[in-house]
Amino acid sequence: MKSMFTIFLLVLVPFFGAKAQQPINVFEDSLKIGNSPVPGLSVTIPEAEYEKVLKAWLRDLQAGTKSKVVTENSEMSIFGAKIRDISATPVNVYSKLTRLDSMLQLFASFELKKDVYVERSSGPEFTKAQDYLKEFAKNQYIDVAKGQADLEEKKLRDLQKELSSLENEKSRMQKSIQNDNNTILSEKDNITLQNNELDTVNAALIEQNDLLNTLEEGPAKKEKTEQIKELEKRKKKALNSIESSENKISRSSSDIDKATNEIPRNEKMQEKVREQIVMQEAVYQKYADKLKKIRSY
Repeated sequence: MKSMFTIFLLVLVPFFGAKAQQPINVFEDSLKIGNSPVPGLSVTIPEAEYEKVLKAWLRDLQAGTKSKVVTENSEMSIFGAKIRDISATPVNVYSKLTRLDSMLQLFASFELKKDVYVERSSGPEFTKAQDYLKEFAKNQYIDVAKGQADLEEKKLRDLQKELSSLENEKSRMQKSIQNDNNTILSEKDNITLQNNELDTVNAALIEQNDLLNTLEEGPAKKEKTEQIKELEKRKKKALNSIESSENKISRSSSDIDKATNEIPRNEKMQEKVREQIVMQEAVYQKYADKLKKIRSY
């Protein structure tokens, strides 16, 4: 029944959680600078975070130049940007990043020289600008997908660690049961040995006490009294040893009962975690495939 339930969940896993990869689209567009529209391009960046993309875009525009991006009313401009992928000479870039429902859209206009913008009639620069924006968007989307895949992989590793911990715990409990059983056998042997010692000592005490009663005061009686004291010490030592062994047997038996009751619970937890691992492997694979497809754009 459980295996059927797991299979059912595995069938549903692809429909849960992971959003399928979305296309990156580059459009011929225009951007309003002040009151005048200028030709440009726009690119969609699925699932990305606004602040992260904005930071990356500013970093790209300012790379290799002392010029800084100026932002006014959400419109960005930089003069003398060095974008080798588009032009061998510095270009002016006007851009704007906006939020849509499940993606961002980056608008950009590239001014090759005064009032000469990259547009379809520009020739190779137009294709280069398209490729540049698509590559930028692709890298941002890769960062998103990689973060998602890394998160799911970490969940998978945590589950695998949890399973390993449970397996080690079970192994420790089994070893503990074995050690406790060995302790019980050893202490039972000791009790038998000490009981034999008690039988010997008790018989000797009876004999020596009978002899003591026949002796008159003097060195012989004193010596016999010392012998009886030594026998009493042996008796006490044997009784203490028996008590110690009985306590060890009691503790070991209690530990065995506890471990024996814990092992089935541990096994059930292992089964549950294994099912979670199977499902998480499917989830992680979904994100890994998504990342692979985005990288192939």
